Formats: sequence, C-alpha cells, structure tokens
Amino acid sequence: MLTVAETDRIIEMAWEDRTPFEAINVQFGLSEAQVVALMRRELKPGSWRLWRTRVHQGFSQKHAKKRNTDINRFKCTLQRVITGNKISKR
Repeated sequence: MLTVAETDRIIEMAWEDRTPFEAINVQFGLSEAQVVALMRRELKPGSWRLWRTRVHQGFSQKHAKKRNTDINRFKCTLQRVITGNKISKR
C-alpha cells in the first residue's frame, strides 16, 4: 500500500516528460500498467485524458526505448540530488 506522499510523488514523476516509467519502477516497484491504473484512479477524467495524450505524443520521453540517446538521466540537472526518492541536502 502506498502512502499519500508516495502516491503524490509517483503522480508528479508520471507528469514529468523526461521521467521514464522505468525510473518509477526502480523507485517504487510499479510497472507501467500499474502507474497507468494509479493515474486513472487518482486524476480527474479531464486530467487523465490530457496525461494519456501527453504520454503518447512524440515529445514525451516516458518510455526509455523511445528516449533521445542524449538523455542519460532520470532527472533534470537543476534538481537536487534524489536518492531513493529522498532529497538530500546540499
């Protein structure tokens, strides 16, 4: 069972274009199908449709195999260091 904080973080990661489903799987052990089910359950219907459209468009990098080969990380270089979904202090 996921906590509210974990669910919020998964939703946040799912909305980020550059965070692939594989990163969510590494941190939370959820498959793509489980993330899709969580998003369908937690989002409003309009938000759900927007998210699914966004995931399937060309600019989304949600699938590691479809990612630009220049992208070799799960996070933006401007974000703080994230380890095991816990933000470390600088």
